[in-house]
Amino acid sequence: MSDYRIDEGMEVTLHFTLKLEDGTVVDSTRDKAAATFQVGDGNLPPGFEHPMKGMAAGESASFEITPEHAFGQHNPQNIQRLKRDDFGDEELEVGTVMSFSDPSGGELPGVISAIDGDMIDVDFNHPLAGRTLTFEVEVIDVKRATTH
Repeated sequence: MSDYRIDEGMEVTLHFTLKLEDGTVVDSTRDKAAATFQVGDGNLPPGFEHPMKGMAAGESASFEITPEHAFGQHNPQNIQRLKRDDFGDEELEVGTVMSFSDPSGGELPGVISAIDGDMIDVDFNHPLAGRTLTFEVEVIDVKRATTH
């Protein structure tokens, strides 16, 4: 066991469970391999990294993360109205997650939020936008990140 604490430039291995306000588990590493990331590498939003700073291997904690520090507030401007023709022969249902190309050529997931005749509303907000989340962590290891 190291006596390193979580901070910039550290590599952290941990188990986590992410829950909604009602206790529904959204994501967890409990049944699979622990997650390893480097603090500040962008794998976790800063709102998740920040409360863990100073924790060491063997410590556990639970944090409430507000939408501003998690995946942002739900933004009505992120809902776009597209023509039915834009989808070709795709079967469309409300709640279907589809992949779209963003202007830079990357993939952008969108959820069909409404079907109104020939117009389809697609919600590009993160599915957890606007939600307050509980982030439970169990720190397994903290070490200096090796630079490649």
